[in-house]
Amino acid sequence: MPKKLSTAQDWPTLVQERLTTWGKCIATQRLRQRITAIDLSARLGISRVTLARMEKGDPGAGVGAYLTALLALGLFDQAVPPLPVELWQGDYGQRVRVSQEKKGAQDDDYF
Repeated sequence: MPKKLSTAQDWPTLVQERLTTWGKCIATQRLRQRITAIDLSARLGISRVTLARMEKGDPGAGVGAYLTALLALGLFDQAVPPLPVELWQGDYGQRVRVSQEKKGAQDDDYF
């Protein structure tokens, strides 16, 4: 089994909260729709263990698996509303370049 690159503590709190909420939603809706874990995991093309991890909010499960589960359960548009067009279309402007002087003084700790 491959080593996990990060743990839940490595992710920002807001991201972890969102994954936990998505996981609870997937578990609740799966039960409300009377879909077994085996059936949903087969429909998603993931293992039963991965589905269990997702339902607990594990960030190692992968965002694609979460989004596919939400889509399969009919919850995608509610859980992940589309971004406004202005955020991803239009003029990008010029490429930003950092001078060598600023590069040396720049702090590596972005967050």
